[in-house]
Amino acid sequence: MATAPITKPASVRAAANMTDYDTLCAGFSWDDAQALIDGLSDGRMNIAHEAVDRHVASGHGEQLALRWISKSGSQQDFTYAALQTETNRFANMLRSQGLQKGDRVYALLGRVPELYIAALGTLKAGCTFCPLFSAFGPEPIRSRMEIGGANALITTARLYKRKVKALRPDLPDLRKVFVIDEAAEDTLPLTDLMADASEEFTTEAMNPEDTALLHFTSGTTGKPKGVVHVHQAVVAHNWTGRIALDLRAGDTYWCTADPGWVTGTSYGIVAPLTNRVSMIVDEAEFDVARWYDILEGEGVNVWYTAPTAIRMLMKAGTEALQGRDFPALRFMASVGEPLNPEAVIWGNTAFGQPFHDNWWQTETGGIMIANYAAMDVKPGSMGRPLPGIEAGIVEMDPEGDSLRALTEPQAMGELALRPGWPSMMRGYLHEQARYDKCFRDGWYLTGDLAMRDADGYFWFVGRADDLIKSAGHLIGPFEVESALMEHEAVAEVGVIGIPDETAGELVKAYVALKPGYEPDEDLRLDLLGHARKRLGPAVAPKEIAFRKNLPKTRSGKIMRRLLKARELGLPEGDISTLESDET
Repeated sequence: MATAPITKPASVRAAANMTDYDTLCAGFSWDDAQALIDGLSDGRMNIAHEAVDRHVASGHGEQLALRWISKSGSQQDFTYAALQTETNRFANMLRSQGLQKGDRVYALLGRVPELYIAALGTLKAGCTFCPLFSAFGPEPIRSRMEIGGANALITTARLYKRKVKALRPDLPDLRKVFVIDEAAEDTLPLTDLMADASEEFTTEAMNPEDTALLHFTSGTTGKPKGVVHVHQAVVAHNWTGRIALDLRAGDTYWCTADPGWVTGTSYGIVAPLTNRVSMIVDEAEFDVARWYDILEGEGVNVWYTAPTAIRMLMKAGTEALQGRDFPALRFMASVGEPLNPEAVIWGNTAFGQPFHDNWWQTETGGIMIANYAAMDVKPGSMGRPLPGIEAGIVEMDPEGDSLRALTEPQAMGELALRPGWPSMMRGYLHEQARYDKCFRDGWYLTGDLAMRDADGYFWFVGRADDLIKSAGHLIGPFEVESALMEHEAVAEVGVIGIPDETAGELVKAYVALKPGYEPDEDLRLDLLGHARKRLGPAVAPKEIAFRKNLPKTRSGKIMRRLLKARELGLPEGDISTLESDET
């Protein structure tokens, strides 16, 4: 917090969508944000209408909505009019196959046009859209489709055969599987079905509280949580895109997040399209030269990326920037995990402007705290709450009866928000009690530890639980432990996140073996391979350490906190409940 703020020039402040933070906060109500969208008759709404249809109706059909860049470098463009046509076809296709309002449509795809068409077409038909990360292994896919009661899946023939086909007996609700390439066996050809579908479709007028999006986030114990978001969330998506990301109609915008994660849906589809920007979608994985080519060649105005990617660009050095120019680049933002001060400052050196960190969660549905275009940036800070968001630092009172707000600067406690913003989750699917525990004494409890300085900037301290943030992915240790426990050699597993310069955290597993198995290199590699097959490379551990026994409480719960303290050489804290262990 001692790093000097990066001061914004007066010209930057004057040109921003929000020029005076305090004035806007003082006079803001969510009715103001509601007025920025069109809505449908009788108080109804639909995210797809706000993202596509209304722009065509207002004469902007020929504006570029989405430019897709394939791995080979070829491009495919979709105007808003073309996107309307394709999403209409998709919605008609769903109806022709018996999918109705309220059904749940999942997508297991990479960053291809069909994913974006499926998301909007699903919403247009009044169905619930649930994206899955294409690098997931079979077990995360099964659990998420099972919990959500998936009725339909959009995927590729390859992904279906490798990851889904064997799961179908466990998914009784899954009625239809559509593949975007060559259909076979028990799948349907999406391209052929859409070619036969009408280009005309009347977007389903939804109640604002009808479910629109289902995202999954991992818990520290138990199964993944299905986070429910409604069509009303579009009010916050549009508003936060405008204020936190400074999006303006006609901008060229690049969000590098995969729609398999909430950022790639909220800010890779909904927020940009509702603000009528032209989106860049890159199919390929991270590559330094390719990314700079896109920023420069496509004239990107607003760039939203992740700390992991920024750190990888930093590793490449400023030499990779030599001879390049980014005159169109106006605003750079980061999300997914705390952005270290060095990365913020590096952005200012490399691009002439800082990266703007912001904070939110799958549960909040949209950005809650941010560094803004018109405000000075304090490197390492999450920024200040959005207009319309009341954030505080809270702790239990000494008697443990209720929460109390901590108002003194630098006081550390749990970051909490006053409920009521439009994109706030409406529940954890099938888990009302778990949802209710998130709220107490008029606050939503985020599970993150933070502090607030004298200027009202918030600073992330750490997680109040054991969740691991690796390369922007939120990973529940229990899910990893469960997969490793399936291996015949494994007796016990404890999983933690360990610091990593590039990814933020890496997943490390501590494994105790059953009698008769030797902790050698062959077994370690076998366990790593088993975990990657079951979980996918994004979730599987990167390191495995063998232990004779793992530290446990007397009730048998493995103490991940103690594993982490020993790994990092930190104080072990209270170990009064520890059962004797031998490492």
